[in-house]
Amino acid sequence: MAKRQDTKKFFENLSGAGKSIGVLTSGGDAQGMNAAVRAVVRMGIYVGAKVYFVHEGYQGMVDGGDNIEEASWESVSSMLQVGGTVIGSARCKEFRSHEGRLKAAHHLVQRDITNLCVIGGDGSLTGANLFREEWSGLLEELVQQGLIDEEAAQNNSELHIVGMVGSIDNDFCGTDMTIGTDSMPPEDGWEEQMCQKLSENRADKKRLNIIIVAEGAIDSHNKPITTDHIKELVVSCLGFDTRVTILGHVQRGGTPSAFDRILASRMGVEAVLALLEASASTPACVVSLCGNQAVRLPLMECVQMTQDVQKAMDEKNFEEAVRLRGSSFNVAVLNVGAPAAGMNAAVRSAVRVGITEGHKMFAVNDGFEGFYKGQIKEIKWGDVGGWTGQGGSILGTKRTLPAKHLDKIAEQIRIHNINALLVIGGFEAFLGVMELSAAREKYNEFCVPMVMVPATVSNNIPGSDLSIGADTALNAITDTCDRIKQSASGTKRRVFIIETMGGYCGYLASVGGLAAGADAVYIYEEPFDIRDLQSNVEHLTEKMKTGIQRGLVLRNENSNENFTTDFIYQLYSEEGKGVFDCRKNVLGHMQQGGAPSPFDRNFGTKIAAKAIQWISRKLKDSYKEGRVHDTACLLGMRRRAMVFQPVVQLKDQTDFIHRIPKEQWWLKLRPLMKILAKYKTSYDVSDSGQLEHVTRVRPKKVD
Repeated sequence: MAKRQDTKKFFENLSGAGKSIGVLTSGGDAQGMNAAVRAVVRMGIYVGAKVYFVHEGYQGMVDGGDNIEEASWESVSSMLQVGGTVIGSARCKEFRSHEGRLKAAHHLVQRDITNLCVIGGDGSLTGANLFREEWSGLLEELVQQGLIDEEAAQNNSELHIVGMVGSIDNDFCGTDMTIGTDSMPPEDGWEEQMCQKLSENRADKKRLNIIIVAEGAIDSHNKPITTDHIKELVVSCLGFDTRVTILGHVQRGGTPSAFDRILASRMGVEAVLALLEASASTPACVVSLCGNQAVRLPLMECVQMTQDVQKAMDEKNFEEAVRLRGSSFNVAVLNVGAPAAGMNAAVRSAVRVGITEGHKMFAVNDGFEGFYKGQIKEIKWGDVGGWTGQGGSILGTKRTLPAKHLDKIAEQIRIHNINALLVIGGFEAFLGVMELSAAREKYNEFCVPMVMVPATVSNNIPGSDLSIGADTALNAITDTCDRIKQSASGTKRRVFIIETMGGYCGYLASVGGLAAGADAVYIYEEPFDIRDLQSNVEHLTEKMKTGIQRGLVLRNENSNENFTTDFIYQLYSEEGKGVFDCRKNVLGHMQQGGAPSPFDRNFGTKIAAKAIQWISRKLKDSYKEGRVHDTACLLGMRRRAMVFQPVVQLKDQTDFIHRIPKEQWWLKLRPLMKILAKYKTSYDVSDSGQLEHVTRVRPKKVD
């Protein structure tokens, strides 16, 4: 442990004193841009730098004047929940010219701004890199024209640029997710396949079908696929009543999701760290997210990769564009533990991918309880239609563990000839797979491939950074916090105390607090005492003396058995008398309900598909004497990759008493939350992104 401590790097060693950072948004609006701006401003001010808004993107840089405005801590308050970009974004033809960039350089030098954080798409970031390459020449011209002196040119001799990709299109190579988002052309014959699928659905009594078409969709011959063309196909071939709806700019508006806020906040802080560490030899970079790991990538390598993809598509080499971007077995699927939004999307994906792989899929109702009672039936392609957007668990889920019912479960496996198990659920699912694995010596029936996919709002499963359902719960928390704060928009000096779920795991409270802009978050993993509570009250008292008039405090339900939500509410009310008043709210099971977020739908779909593909490989490659041995795994997101990990290896990483992992990655985000709330704290940046080259082959999953 001591050795690990020696390798840590803290951002206190990175000073922003004497530095000025300009932040601008360019191109189309994207939800979450404001969260990124807020993070850049507050992190920049925190390390001692001056931070400037560049209003209206590059146009504001060219025009100068009031368009370049120094930001304060308070000026980015209440920005988290606002969609679009409050500092404006405009496409600027003048910046594309040398004269325009000369004006922009002059306006930056006047304010000693030599660090730029550009939030935009590939065009905006390419323009920023060109600006950096020309910088020394632009300064020479400004000196020759008498607009700046030699001393100003020398003091501002280096321009550092860091990009953040803000685009709803998610079309920038090098980053898994761009701020504001959460396809490749179909093969020949797609029209017949589409109509056949619609006809099959109608034959199965499914009367509603939704076809989604990207605005730039093309076929394998580069011919546009339009909504009108698809409507004509459906009407002429099938005679179905068909309507077209074009979403348009509705997709750009609205409140950013919890994921977009957290992504933007993490990338904003990472951008400031990259600027502080930049030198003359450091290339302009893009801060990015690969899996759950922050990375820094050379900007122009990302741009080149993006252009290569477009070139491959233009040349109809679609397989290359995608690259840049047997036997039948019986497989059973079950949900275990509390319901989590996205479970149904995962089951749907598992069933359909399994059928595609040639397997017969079986659904188990009510978890392990239904398993030993024989509530098992074959589930077919059409049975899971429309499941993606439904919350809860359609299969039914219970917390019952299998240990007391092993004889009956083994009997059901024999009766239905089950060759593999996919268990989707929370901590009980983890324990259940461990119990089945441990019973293999006694029960040969359990010697089959088993995969557990984590699905729980608490996000407390060892072996995975993320769980299905946690993002939806975060959105519920964030949305509620937004509404609560808005409810007091006409009331001055009010503090809200909010209790979240999670058991002993503080993920929801901590990450929800980061997304909602909380002033303090109390969790079990970070013990606190009465002095900490008093310090937080004093901090809020000071905050109320500024233009910020509202406070937000989150408490995890099991953070402390004595310092309950009621106790904290009463303490804040008493100590804040005459300065602010308090309100409390216990969110309860509303965090578990509702339709799954787009992230949880996609995450559930992808991780379940990977699990089934892994099961197929194990069954086909290692099938011996009717059974496969030593394959009870958890599939989790670990930093950059989806990783299959034997459950027995995860025992030592688990606190079984409190039902949490012994090490949790998100604890490193807590100092970030405190910094953005203006607390002085220590922040370990040893895990921050390091500059690396763009690779054309993504990291492979690890068995």
